Formats: sequence, structure tokens, C-alpha cells
Amino acid sequence: MTLPRPQPIRRLRYRLRPRQRPRFKGLSFNRVVPNLLTMIGLCAGLTSIRFALDGRFAAAAIAITVAACIDGLDGRLARLLKATSRFGAEFDSLADFLCFGVAPALVMYLWSLQSLRGYGYMPCVMFAVCMSLRLARFNASLDAGPHPAYAYNFFTGVPAPAGAGLALFPLFIGLEAQSLGWDWLLAAAKFPPFDAAVLIGTAILLVSTLPVWSFKNFKVPSQFILPLLLGAALFVTLLVADPWAAGGAAGVIYVAMLPFSARSFRRLKRAAEGEVVAPEGDATG
Repeated sequence: MTLPRPQPIRRLRYRLRPRQRPRFKGLSFNRVVPNLLTMIGLCAGLTSIRFALDGRFAAAAIAITVAACIDGLDGRLARLLKATSRFGAEFDSLADFLCFGVAPALVMYLWSLQSLRGYGYMPCVMFAVCMSLRLARFNASLDAGPHPAYAYNFFTGVPAPAGAGLALFPLFIGLEAQSLGWDWLLAAAKFPPFDAAVLIGTAILLVSTLPVWSFKNFKVPSQFILPLLLGAALFVTLLVADPWAAGGAAGVIYVAMLPFSARSFRRLKRAAEGEVVAPEGDATG
């Protein structure tokens, strides 16, 4: 009688699987970067108020300018990183109200308008209120229906950073006159009625329905590219050599640009309406 052969013992091999790390829930850092930029701009606006209270008006103007530069970057960065959100839009509007509505009005009040006491405070309140209305109208337009194609390249009214720059125009002129030692120009820049008129005029531009170029998808004709580049280089040179003169010149150029912006909007509107109306007229005729 033959016994069966014993089967070989198979060794069991266990594969050690690496332990998976627990996944952390939350937003990615890319989605937080635009909000961080907005917060830095808000801090710059608050710092400008502190500088104005200390009488350091040049530093206050620089802080508001930094906030304006950051405001131009955070929205574009959010679209680039696909990190746009309703929270970011609301946070940006609140920061814009403080940086471009409250801070410039307070700076101008401490610069010259406080000599008029209550009457000097009225233009500052009007400017801040109009800035809040302009931002609220912009937020409401985000939930509105689609706009015509020709309207996407235009703002309705002067945007918030440009409004802050126009409101600080007397300060730029005054700082330039102070650096040059021109007392007559400094006295004119600190003349309270003049500063009040600038604030009131800027407030009206903020809440107006004036179409203003947004420069987002602005197309420049080929024959104007070289003059535009030369002009930009000249302005940057002036900005480095004499920033206060560059700030005042930027305000004058921006105001002079507004009629051309309105004319461009009307021309595009007539062209778009003509494209829509012409086929119907041919059909009925």
C-alpha cells in the first residue's frame, strides 16, 4: 500500500500596502490666493487712513494706489485660476468701498476740507454714498441677464479705483507743488471749494450711466500700437521720476477720455442695432 505524497507547503506572501494618508477637506490654495490679495488691498486702504490721521498724506496716497493695483489683479487672477466665487465678489466689493470710498474721502477731509467743518464734511459723505451705490449697482448687474456683446467692454459709470484717483487729484497737485516749492499752486490745491467740487463731480460720475472703457478686451488698431507703446513708456518714465505729476496727468487724461468712450459706445450700439433691424426691414419691404 503506497501512501500519497505530501503536498509542498505553500508559503503565503503578504503584500504590505502603504497606508493611505487621510484626505483633508477644504479649499485648495489656488482658490484662496485671490481672497488673500483682496485682504492685502483692504489692509492697504486701512493703512492709508492711519497715514492720513498722522498727517502723512503722501504715504496715504501711495497706500490707496497700492490698493488700486491689487484690485486690478485679484479679479483677473481669480478668473485665471478658476477661483471665482460669490464670497470673493462680495469681499472684493466691501474692500473696494473702504479703500476707494471711505479712505479717499477721509484723506481729502483731513487734507483741506476740515477747515469748512460741517460743510466740508458733506462732499465726503456724498462721495462715500455714491461709491457704495456704484458698487451695489455693479453687484446687482452680476445677477442680471446677459448684456449685449458691445456692452461688455464698457463700465456703467466711472469704476471705483478710477473714482478714487480722481478724488485724490487735488492731493497729487498739492504734493507736486510742495515738492517744487510753488506756494501759489499748493494754496490752489488746498482751496476747500475746489476740493469739494472735485469730490462732488467724481461722485456724480460714479453713479452716472456714462459708458466708460473697461480696457478688458480693448482692441487697438495697428497704426496706433507704436504711439501707444511710446506713450506708455513716457508715462512710466514720468511715474518713476515724478509720481505726483504722473498722478495728476493720469487724472486729466482719464477725464479727457470719457467723451471719446461715450462716442465709441454709441457708435457700437448703432452698428449692433442696424445689424438687427436691417433684415426685418428688408423682409417687410
